[in-house]
Amino acid sequence: MRPLLMLWGCLVLPGYGSVVNPKEISGFEGDTVSLQCTYEEELKKHQKYWCREAGLFISRCTGTVFSGEYGQEGRVSVHDNPRENRFTVILRNLTLKDMGKYWCGVKRLGFDKTMSVSLLVFPGISQPATQLDSTSTEDTSFVPSSSSKSRVSIPLIRILAPVLVLLALLLATGLAALGNYMFQRREKAQLASETQKKDKVHLSHLTSEDDEASWRDPKGDMTPASTLPMSGDEPGFSKFSSV
Repeated sequence: MRPLLMLWGCLVLPGYGSVVNPKEISGFEGDTVSLQCTYEEELKKHQKYWCREAGLFISRCTGTVFSGEYGQEGRVSVHDNPRENRFTVILRNLTLKDMGKYWCGVKRLGFDKTMSVSLLVFPGISQPATQLDSTSTEDTSFVPSSSSKSRVSIPLIRILAPVLVLLALLLATGLAALGNYMFQRREKAQLASETQKKDKVHLSHLTSEDDEASWRDPKGDMTPASTLPMSGDEPGFSKFSSV
């Protein structure tokens, strides 16, 4: 009879709105993480539990851990705090096999009140988590260890990753544009330098032509040399008549 009741209690319709909890928690291998599930005042005296979702067509619970005097089974513990209308689930020494969907549930007549939670476990070695006392009283508030706090920010990193990639692409584009601008500027400077050198060579060529032209007459002809007397010719003398 009891197995049939358990099966009826586990074939539940998740998300009736009476249980509120985080939609997703995460941690690294070896971490200890915890979450708090709150419930309505009318469910204060009902038994609370934590289980793993199973089944393809019909959702059902496996590995159910109920709250109670000890409320612990293996690496999972469930502690109810009726004064604050919430119960705390602690998961110790996470493994990659723990990744999946779970339920925070409250047993009641008919369909249980449940809410789905996704657990993400990332590969890696974390620092040893602080051991929490499973025999604490109900008034004790359970706080996740420092290692689990730092690991829960992983989803935020996944959100920021595309933004960081976009910034890196913009930076690379800016550096490429700057490099292209500097290259073109260098080419222009080199071209201007070569043009200046050609102008200097042309100017010096013109100066040499002007110097050569200064030896010519105004009409541009060379000054004829003086005619020397040919050999055999006698110089002419003026003839004077005697008086």
